[in-house]
Amino acid sequence: MTAEHDRDGGSGTGSGTTRWGVLATGGIAATFTGDVQAMAGAEVVAVASRSEASAKAFADRFDIPRAYGDWAGLLADPDVDVVYVATPHSAHRAAAGLALEAGKPVLCEKAFTLNAREARELVTLARERGLFLMEAMWMYCSPVVRRMTELITDGAIGEVRTVQADFGLQGPFGPEHRLRDPALGGGALLDLGVYPVSFAQLILGEPDRVQADALLSPEGVDLNTGMLLGWDSGATALLSCSVTAGTPSTATVTGTAGRIELPSGFFAPDSFVLHRDGRDPEQHTVESPLTGMQHEAAEVVRCLRAGETESPLVPLDGSLAVMRTLDAVRERVGVRYPVDEAS
Repeated sequence: MTAEHDRDGGSGTGSGTTRWGVLATGGIAATFTGDVQAMAGAEVVAVASRSEASAKAFADRFDIPRAYGDWAGLLADPDVDVVYVATPHSAHRAAAGLALEAGKPVLCEKAFTLNAREARELVTLARERGLFLMEAMWMYCSPVVRRMTELITDGAIGEVRTVQADFGLQGPFGPEHRLRDPALGGGALLDLGVYPVSFAQLILGEPDRVQADALLSPEGVDLNTGMLLGWDSGATALLSCSVTAGTPSTATVTGTAGRIELPSGFFAPDSFVLHRDGRDPEQHTVESPLTGMQHEAAEVVRCLRAGETESPLVPLDGSLAVMRTLDAVRERVGVRYPVDEAS
């Protein structure tokens, strides 16, 4: 039985409208809500915040029928087919866990959780309940990125040898900012570094070796981090993230017979360039009626209508592998969050 429902509340087979509930009212929630509201066959019917005023203001902004001043109200709403968790990642484990316990399918923002232990707990809960769960790694759902991975799999650049990717913001972020708070999972790694790491692992899988170095804040979170991942195949990935420097935020995959270059904003690209020896550069674009975060929302809807509890585009085992790598990086550079003490 899927989470899709008809307007009369009966179980649907995929022909009705998928009704979303949004947990949180920040910037990423606003972007997602705007994108979903512009899609056919999907709508946001409820929003929840720990502040009733914030929920009502968000609901008024996006013409959402119901606003809740706590998570429980939204999770008990029978008209909500699927929950989008857009809280800070420090609350992902709690919010997504409560949604799953309430029987709701979940799309949870990245970084998936604060550490691999929390991620395992969510995945175990979803699988035990037979409920859909997916990390909101919209990069994996991008038709441009999917086309890139198809070319790599087909051998367009030969055997992959190196991956390079970076994501950095100039800042500065003051000591009071959430990015400086260990309790909130602060630092560059979970907010920005998750993209380069996820990009490398999309192509090469979980690394066999992890090296890293970082500049830490007085609070003990990473401000500028470099990572070197290694695979037994001989492939390497050189990755970086920063909240002190605005990096190009580009990505390159190089193989034995060519390379693929993604432009600034590699995590949401509109094109890439394929370079092969003896040929002119080839620019690749993919036409799609969807934009932005609609791609991941459409994948969730597709899975729910098909009765799938995991997405083949964003598999849970892949999300777990990324969290293990992020944990390893933090261990190498000496960043610990209070929640790690329970691990």
